[in-house]
Amino acid sequence: MTDTPARLLNLLSLLQTPREWPGSELAERLDVSPRTIRRDIDRLRELGYPVEASRGSVGGYRLVAGTAMPPLLLDDEEAVAIAVGLRAGAGHAIEGVDEASVRALAKLEQVLPSRLRHRVSTLQNATMPLTRGDGSTIDPRTLTVIASAVTGQERLRFAYRAGDGAETKREAEPYRLVSTGWRWYLVAYDLGRGAWRTFRVDRVSEPFATGARFAARELPTGDASEFLAGSIARRQPQLAVDVSFAAPADFVSARLPASIGPLEPTGEHSCRLRAVLADSLEWVALRLALVDCEFTAHEPPQLVDYLGDLGARLARAAAR
Repeated sequence: MTDTPARLLNLLSLLQTPREWPGSELAERLDVSPRTIRRDIDRLRELGYPVEASRGSVGGYRLVAGTAMPPLLLDDEEAVAIAVGLRAGAGHAIEGVDEASVRALAKLEQVLPSRLRHRVSTLQNATMPLTRGDGSTIDPRTLTVIASAVTGQERLRFAYRAGDGAETKREAEPYRLVSTGWRWYLVAYDLGRGAWRTFRVDRVSEPFATGARFAARELPTGDASEFLAGSIARRQPQLAVDVSFAAPADFVSARLPASIGPLEPTGEHSCRLRAVLADSLEWVALRLALVDCEFTAHEPPQLVDYLGDLGARLARAAAR
C-alpha cells in the first residue's frame, strides 16, 4: 500500500480496536515494511493520537487514552449503532441527554453516507423504545436541524403549533436548545414578533435552516435555562410543594427529575422536598407516585386532594 494517507487511515482503524498489535502483524496487514509502520506511528503521534509502544518479543502498539479527543474512525456498524442510540435518547429528551448529545448527533448524521442514514431510519422505525410516558416524542431530524442552525448561527424557519392548536409559520434566530429532562425547548429570537420566545420542540415541524447568517443577540437573562424557567413560570401557575419521603435523599433524587430541585435529608431514611414548581398538578402527582416509596404530601392543598382522588381511582381499578 503506497498511498500514505490511505495507509494511515487503515493503520488508525486497526489501532482503534481494543488490542495490542505487533509491528510485524501491522506490516503484514498493510503490506509494508516494519520500518514504514514505525514512521507511520510517529506521524499518528504528531497528529495527536496517543499510540503506546511496548518492547519485547510480544510487544506491539496500541491506542491509549490521551489528554485530548482526536478524530475517531468508525466502521458502518459502529456508526449506525451510535446514531440509533443518540436518536433514541435525544428524541425522548431523556434526563441527562443534553444539547451536547444533540450536537454530536447533528455532526454524525451530516457525514453519514445516504445508505447508512437509510439503515439508521429503518432500524429506528422498526423498534419502539420503552419511555416514561410523561414526555413527548420528537423526530430526531427536527432536533438535528435545529442544533445545526444554533451552532452555525443560521436563521431558522419552521411551522409551530401552539397549545390551543393554532398553527403559525415562524422565522427565528435560534439561540439554544434546552432540555428540562422530559421535554426539549428552543430559545430563539422570533423575527416576526420582534421578541425572544421559547418553543416546545415537539410542536415544531418542517424546520428549515435558511443559510442566512446572523450576529447573536444578547439574551435578556444571559442564560438560556434561566430564560426558559421564567417563560414557563409566566405561562403556568406555580405549585409550592412540600412533601416528606420515607426514604433516603439519594434514593428519592435518583427517581425524580433534577429540575424539581434539591432534597433536604431529615434523617438516615427520610428526606423532604420543598420547591416551587411550574408544572401541572397531574404531572407532579405522577412523578411523586413513581418514586416507589411511602410519602406524605403537606402542601399545596390541591395536590393533597388530587393525590387522594388519584389513590381512590387506582384502588377502585385494582378492586375490579
